[in-house]
Amino acid sequence: MRLKILIVALAAAVLVPAMPQPASAASARIRMVKIQYDSPGSDTGTNSSINSEYVVLKNVGTARGNLNGYTIRDAAGHVRKLGTRYLDPGQSVYLRTGTGYNTATSLYWGSSWYIWNNTADTATWFSPAGSLLQTCKWTSLGTGSKTCAY
Repeated sequence: MRLKILIVALAAAVLVPAMPQPASAASARIRMVKIQYDSPGSDTGTNSSINSEYVVLKNVGTARGNLNGYTIRDAAGHVRKLGTRYLDPGQSVYLRTGTGYNTATSLYWGSSWYIWNNTADTATWFSPAGSLLQTCKWTSLGTGSKTCAY
């Protein structure tokens, strides 16, 4: 009988670590924090000018997050789906409108023309599941950039 109890206790001790643990309170929250919708100077159409238009994406959460599957859209229907890129808590990355090679600090939309309208536009940020997470809207030229509430 003692052997049977010992076997049951040993089996329970082995199985406990395999059971799902409660979810941690830490979570990633990747948000648009700023949009530079009007590139400085004249809109010349050069890649350099187009890349001066960007969205700053930041992990404002408390856990590491992955951009994979998130999408950003403008009011005209331009869509950019992001691939795998991890952001630690507090880390930001620029999503530049034009073309270039992705780096630790910049990703590229790949557009050959400006995405964001200078006079008015709306940026929307969607989760990988397609849920609307955030909207950032401007209605006048102003400073050429918009800080987004999150």
